[in-house]
Amino acid sequence: MNATLIKALVALAPACVLLLGLLRFFVRHRTSGALLLLAGGGCLMTVILVHICEALHLLSWFGWGRPDSVGHYIDLASAVLAVTLLPLGYLFHALATRQTRRGDAA
Repeated sequence: MNATLIKALVALAPACVLLLGLLRFFVRHRTSGALLLLAGGGCLMTVILVHICEALHLLSWFGWGRPDSVGHYIDLASAVLAVTLLPLGYLFHALATRQTRRGDAA
């Protein structure tokens, strides 16, 4: 087994739990913040699945692991989106919750 596969498989379990939790959160709240969180979780899952495909040499025509390949840009874009959307979704949800609590107190 190579190191990339082991790392990806170790990251897969918590990412699945996170994605299922975010899906449940979105179904309950249905806000823009919850949608951004869910999209960020999906992007994180995409990063992990790309690394699994790279390690197992699945869909090798994507050129996993090579710079300037489709696989590289899918991985990069997904990672950037995950790092951007998860905190942004949390921020939107926190601000909406704060406004709701202020509205209830007034």
